Amino acid sequence: MSTDPSALIRLEAFGTVAIVAVSDSGRLDVAADAVSQVVDEFDRACSRFRPDSELSILNASAGLAVRVGPVLLEATSKALRAARLTAGDVDPTVGEALIALGYDRTFEELQHVGPAPVGPLAAVPGWRMVQVDRAAGTIKLAAGVSLDLGATAKALAADRAAAAAHDAAGCGVLVSFGGDLAIVGPAPEGGWRVRVTDDHRAGVGAPGQWISLQTGGLATSSVAVRRWRTESGDAHHLIDPSSGGSVQSVWRTVSVCAASCLDANIASTAAIVRGEPAVAWLTELRLPGRLVGADGTACHVAGWPSAGDDLPAAVDRGTLRRAAT
Repeated sequence: MSTDPSALIRLEAFGTVAIVAVSDSGRLDVAADAVSQVVDEFDRACSRFRPDSELSILNASAGLAVRVGPVLLEATSKALRAARLTAGDVDPTVGEALIALGYDRTFEELQHVGPAPVGPLAAVPGWRMVQVDRAAGTIKLAAGVSLDLGATAKALAADRAAAAAHDAAGCGVLVSFGGDLAIVGPAPEGGWRVRVTDDHRAGVGAPGQWISLQTGGLATSSVAVRRWRTESGDAHHLIDPSSGGSVQSVWRTVSVCAASCLDANIASTAAIVRGEPAVAWLTELRLPGRLVGADGTACHVAGWPSAGDDLPAAVDRGTLRRAAT
């Protein structure tokens, strides 16, 4: 993103790059401290890679009702909401499917090992196998179910972190976790200028598009990043619940703007899974989106600007183009 360097700090969070930016550079440290606290709370509650996290304890206790803290309770409830809204395209019960593909450790660790051994794909049990009792503060997983809250928890954390930082700093705040970002409070003049690409770690020279945001959230889902080698070929972290394997999509990257980072993430992930019908779906929901095809062309829907995009427009997509107009 592009902003005053004195009003921005980069941190490590959730195994990726976090950015905290403020409209008042004198309040940056206060905002960053608030964000760090939220990151710690979500990591202790929702990490699949910490044996002492609440999620790991829950996954090891399938079949039992487990009392959990408010962060995991909310994160799981929001993940189930995502499943309902997308008819199961975004499903939190993909834990065993990811493990079967070799994603049984942090992504950083995965990059330093040889091709991961893989066996048969693991079926995705389905989100209805999860019971949340908010009054009792418990979650119960059916036997054989393992949750991976993944991107929805990260997006929820971005929303919560931006709100906490705004409350603490008293100014406009942008928080980005791995390119999924939330904005709370007044934006700088002209808005927050954000670079949208396949990979948030890419420099400004990578093909992409600059956009300006005033409020809400932005999320990008991609099959071009978080990939690893397996004995059966490359895999990535976006799971097709119908097969248990890495989704094979016509889109390599989808970016969506919504009222919150969480809602943007739900839509961008579901769009990857849905493939071509995602254009009409996002248009019907009036969610601005930029969908990059495997051929490197970009489709802009529901008010997402086409000007300034480095990628050629998807003028030959026929029904896709007509659905977006």
